[in-house]
Amino acid sequence: MLVFRRVALCTLMMLMMAGWGVFSEAQAQPALTTIQDILYRADGSRFSGTMFIKWHSFLAGDTSNIATSDLTLQIVNGSLNVKLVPTTTATAGAQYNITYNSSGKIQFTETWAVPPSGLALRVRDIRISSGAVVGPPPVISPVQIGDIVGLANALNTRPTQGVGFSPARAAVINQAGQLDAASGNLGDCVRVDGTSGPCGGNGGGVTPLFADEETPSGSVDGTNVTFLLSKAPSPASSLELYRNGLQLRRGTDYSLSGFTLTFFTGSIPQLGDLLIARYRYADPANPLGSLTSSQVVCSSIGVSTTSVTFDPLGSCTIPEGILNTGDRLEVLFRFDHTGSATGFTGEVRWGGTTLLSRSGGAGDTALSGRLTLGVTSGGQVWDAQSWGTILAPAFGAGTATENSTLALTLSFQGKLATATTDALVLRSFSVVRYPAQSNP
Repeated sequence: MLVFRRVALCTLMMLMMAGWGVFSEAQAQPALTTIQDILYRADGSRFSGTMFIKWHSFLAGDTSNIATSDLTLQIVNGSLNVKLVPTTTATAGAQYNITYNSSGKIQFTETWAVPPSGLALRVRDIRISSGAVVGPPPVISPVQIGDIVGLANALNTRPTQGVGFSPARAAVINQAGQLDAASGNLGDCVRVDGTSGPCGGNGGGVTPLFADEETPSGSVDGTNVTFLLSKAPSPASSLELYRNGLQLRRGTDYSLSGFTLTFFTGSIPQLGDLLIARYRYADPANPLGSLTSSQVVCSSIGVSTTSVTFDPLGSCTIPEGILNTGDRLEVLFRFDHTGSATGFTGEVRWGGTTLLSRSGGAGDTALSGRLTLGVTSGGQVWDAQSWGTILAPAFGAGTATENSTLALTLSFQGKLATATTDALVLRSFSVVRYPAQSNP
């Protein structure tokens, strides 16, 4: 008896589960609308043939997913009876595409939009014009950055706006890699380093004039060393001087001062030689037409020292061939002293020449200064000024005989008076070159 009761209980449970499964499946089936009608031909006879119903996947009004598929119906004596999932409450664009085929060829096509209905509908109730879209508007939600593969990384690596950004101006990239607006007047030209200035020439004013195939004036007799150009080359480096087709080197074969050429021994033009000069020069009507702009040769910070002997804290090397007669250099610097146990000394050296040497006391926290050097035909002239937080201002001037045709190094040296925990650091320095410039 016990065994029978257990078997009966298991059987009952299985029947209940099967019944629940049937109930769940029936509950999950989407609602259908019946389309029932009699189809006629234009001549009044009943249509007989095949109806093809096609649709793309859509989400029904009860959230049922309807897969892309098609349905083929045989229409006999005009009788149409089919049940379809409503599309007017589905996602936008859900519709049925109908093709009528009879006697082996397509008779016509149409589009259906089926609404929910408890009553059977006729074809005229669901037929819509070709191209029409029936259904609720699409649900539009914002696209998140993370939804697009690689977008976050692309946004992180793109240039961003700097504090100097401004619309309707040329863009330059600042030191932080950000986009700034180029400064200057609206008619200026922007250079590759991001600076701007009047267009033309070598960065300033209007385009200079050019002298081509000019023959310098002077006797070509093997003894005369002085010849004159009609204009002063501006800049001087634009001059190209040829003797019998061979280009001569300034500083090796001749020197230039203004518009005067002076030949060195061994390069003096001989009887019958042909001299040809090409160069740029300033427009007399616009003396600013070919002014060469200044250049920052170096601008940086240095290092610190706690040594009681001179240590190089920073340097700036002027490359070979950069300096010309008439050029000037401006040097700005700042030493900082930390601690108050001992004094310090800071120096600025030009090649083997010491241009400035100042010693501050234990209470001095800084030493600043400014130097200028003028390049002459025989060396350099210089002047210097310096001051500290307590150290009184001092001034000096002198000459140096360094070979400016070769590379020359400005060196910033420093040391402490005694060994302590104090330190001396070259906080910053700049070296600016002002090229020689001649104008009429």
